[in-house]
Amino acid sequence: RKKVRKLQLRAAIAKMALQDLVEGLPGKWADIQEVAEKTQAVYAELDVAKRELASMKNLG
Repeated sequence: RKKVRKLQLRAAIAKMALQDLVEGLPGKWADIQEVAEKTQAVYAELDVAKRELASMKNLG
């Protein structure tokens, strides 16, 4: 659960960074790929952690 909560916080921060980037367009267009990749990576990690937690709940 702790891992999921930490990842949820990281995902929220990444989402805000992506939103900030969008507000700075077109001036920050060069940063799009880097910020998007970081955001995608955090959400992918969160998805895996949520699945692991659900799996553990189903076993117990």
